[in-house]
Amino acid sequence: MPPNTTASTGQQPGKSGRKKGRRARLIVLVLVLALVGGVGYGGYWSISTVRASFPQTTGSLTLPGLSGPVDVKRDDYGIPQIYASSDADLFMAQGYVQAQDRFYEMDVRRHMTSGRLSEMFGESQVDNDEFLRTLGWDRVAKEEYDKTLSASTKKYLQAYAQGVNAYLDGKDNKDISLEYAALGFTNDYKPEKWTPVDSLAWLKAMAWDLRGNMQDEIDRALMTSRLGPKQIQDLYPAYPYGRNKTIVQTGQYDDLTRTFQQSGATSSAGSSGTGTGAASGSGTSGLQSQLAGLQDVLDDLPTAVGVNGNGIGSNSWVVEGKYTITGKPLLANDPHLSAALPSVWYQMGLHCRAVSSKCQYDVSGYTFAGMPGVIIGHNQNIAWGMTNSGVDVTDLYLEKLSGDGYQLDGKTVPFTTREETIKVAGGSPKKIVVRETENGPLLSDRSSELVKVGKKATVDTAAPDRGDGYGISLRWTALDPGTSMDAVFAIDKAANWTDFRGAAALFDVPSQNLIYADTKDNIGYTLPGKIPTRAKGYDGSVPAPGWDSRSRWTGYIDEDELPYEYNPSRGYIVTANQAVVDKAKYPYTLTTDWGYGARSQRINDLIQSKIDGGGKISTDDMRQMQLDNSSEIARLLVPELLKIDISDKDVRDAADVREAQELLEGWDRTQDADSAAAAYFNAVWRNILKLAFGNKLPKELRVKGQCLLVDPVSTTGPVDATEKVRECGERDTDQAQPDGGDRWFEVVRTLMEDKDSDWWTTPKSGNRKGANHNRDDLFRRAMVDARWELTAKLGKDIDTWSWGRLHRLFLKNQTLGTEGPGVLQYILNRGPWKLSGGEATVNASGWNAAGGYGVVWVPSMRMVVNLSDLDKSKWINLTGASGHAYSAHYTDQTDKWADGELLDWSFSDKAVEDSTSDTLVLRP
Repeated sequence: MPPNTTASTGQQPGKSGRKKGRRARLIVLVLVLALVGGVGYGGYWSISTVRASFPQTTGSLTLPGLSGPVDVKRDDYGIPQIYASSDADLFMAQGYVQAQDRFYEMDVRRHMTSGRLSEMFGESQVDNDEFLRTLGWDRVAKEEYDKTLSASTKKYLQAYAQGVNAYLDGKDNKDISLEYAALGFTNDYKPEKWTPVDSLAWLKAMAWDLRGNMQDEIDRALMTSRLGPKQIQDLYPAYPYGRNKTIVQTGQYDDLTRTFQQSGATSSAGSSGTGTGAASGSGTSGLQSQLAGLQDVLDDLPTAVGVNGNGIGSNSWVVEGKYTITGKPLLANDPHLSAALPSVWYQMGLHCRAVSSKCQYDVSGYTFAGMPGVIIGHNQNIAWGMTNSGVDVTDLYLEKLSGDGYQLDGKTVPFTTREETIKVAGGSPKKIVVRETENGPLLSDRSSELVKVGKKATVDTAAPDRGDGYGISLRWTALDPGTSMDAVFAIDKAANWTDFRGAAALFDVPSQNLIYADTKDNIGYTLPGKIPTRAKGYDGSVPAPGWDSRSRWTGYIDEDELPYEYNPSRGYIVTANQAVVDKAKYPYTLTTDWGYGARSQRINDLIQSKIDGGGKISTDDMRQMQLDNSSEIARLLVPELLKIDISDKDVRDAADVREAQELLEGWDRTQDADSAAAAYFNAVWRNILKLAFGNKLPKELRVKGQCLLVDPVSTTGPVDATEKVRECGERDTDQAQPDGGDRWFEVVRTLMEDKDSDWWTTPKSGNRKGANHNRDDLFRRAMVDARWELTAKLGKDIDTWSWGRLHRLFLKNQTLGTEGPGVLQYILNRGPWKLSGGEATVNASGWNAAGGYGVVWVPSMRMVVNLSDLDKSKWINLTGASGHAYSAHYTDQTDKWADGELLDWSFSDKAVEDSTSDTLVLRP
């Protein structure tokens, strides 16, 4: 039966929400008038249609299945705090409330993870569905539910699903979301009931998001068509261990290293460095085409799945009480992800009225709509944060295909196969066959072009002969059933470090850096995860030969051998995607592709400078550190750029270029939104990268549609133009290279002293006065090009320039807001916001230097937890609690987020009560 209500079903403004309510009504009226005015939808849509899906937030309603009443208290921003007397009631109510605000988002996610987007959006999503069906996330999730999860976790997942389904019961599509009303014009789609597996599968999507170095593995192999081994090595320099601190500096791994040294054992993970373990001949044209086809598929995946771009990361750090104003730890976290509307995060508190064996949770923080529990946050005893560890848990294998099987150690092994049927809204269903090797699913089957070019791949004489060609399979830890959902619930109720470590050990995929603090003034770090070991000669940096069993994973690092740190003497811990440990001190290779530590070292320096100055760190100091806009690459390059002579004999309109150069004099290297100097410097940086590296990369890595005359051989030196061929880039703008992240900081840093390196050499182009023969020639040309690029974009008058005019954030609904009719995009999307910050900066509003200056990833939320007084903690979300366009809470946090502000974060009963605007009672 549908819930029985005793109050009106529209959102009711509370004691401090009346202004927002009036504003929402005005926006809705404008929307309806616009629709009636000329888009064809107006005949069907009215104010009641638009508001039909707004959640009931006051009064009471009946929720069948509850064992007792549940209170849902929302503050001025619509953030809910749920109070119940049993675990099952708590998670059932969580499902109901999240569905009230975000069901459309939840529904899209489950169709995405199960490869069923075509059922909602038609033929345009068939290719995505084929790829996601091949990965088989929902199949793995079902296996987890059936075989690996605890009974209590299953109970909570069932309760959550029951709550979601109670919300859906008896509702028409228009009563659920505006987007469903829009879909109704072309599709008779009706949402299905929610299942526990739907919740589990979203963890697979996040694991894909944070899967490690697969993109680098693809890129390195693609580079071999144009660059030699030394050149590729130049573009993947060694991690600067001597300059940028690792996460763990003392701790468990020191003892582990001594144990290995004393026993004479060697690492089963292989050596570090790129190029090791490559499939013989992996630089051939066949593999180039295979990987290019795979990249095409990855580029097309929805942003909510495929946001794993180079440069994406997160910040978290914790400071113990002796260095804080409060005398107890402060913990900060801001994960960096592609911008989405609504935000991937949903703020919520889950409170047992009395914590007991019957009701075990009193936790608040950031959740995923569609999944029970809290992912990042704090309970009454501890706080925790996460950043992506970047450890290598994926390997690509070049497979020798042979008839109905593949070769392994000289024998033909049959594929494991299954047939999948993809239903298509408005079209005929499509059947596909998924083939798997012992390594994993054959991703190359998802492109007919890959099958053709695989037949032409060449390898050396030691490899199997060509036969029917070669394919590419994926080995990935997330394709094995795991226990990460168990970990979420265990962390949520952990009371101390021992509990936390035990809970973290269940968090097998994705592998994350977990930081910790508690109310007793302890801090810590642990690296959980299912992390593979590899045979000697294979380090996961490039595709491996699938036909040789010696290339298989040899096992996983034991839990008690993974790095951790507890109450280090320095008094703080920083994780920002840098190396976890010094490779010289740890026997296993965790990855060859760490972030290079620009953000992490800046945070270390900010904390240490405060300590060295004798000051104590406050909650607001932590917030200010999150907003730090300092550019490390500017600190390196600006002194050299100011030395460049912009003379009339070398540069046309030299006075205008010198005027721009003068912006850099006295600039403090911070990238504020209103800074003209930041705008010019970043334009110079972008042009340096383009001239020195971008124009020399293969077309598969360059921006789609950008065409160049390029050398037909592997060289970076100038050749006669008659020898060149025309090639156009093939990669989406937010995934192209060089992206300008801190790997490229390190590339340029290592080349700075070699002023005559071939990388600095470029041929004469267009109306330029000549070729660039050295570093300073190239810098001069980049400064000239940047001046005229910004003149075209921002105007000739540099007084009107600002970084924020270039560096803008647009928030887009990830379905109809990107693919729907223009009017729907207008209705669902928001922006722009002019942002401070930049690439590999603590305030990491990332942009891709190959593609432009627009913001492509962001701090998706920010929080600072005060372990002395949890009610004095602060938080903010990228968007708002609601997924309903024109709700007052759709993007009501975004302005404050963009300005670097944080909201009060109520936790105690009294603080929550004082901040409550609306109360809804759910009754059995």
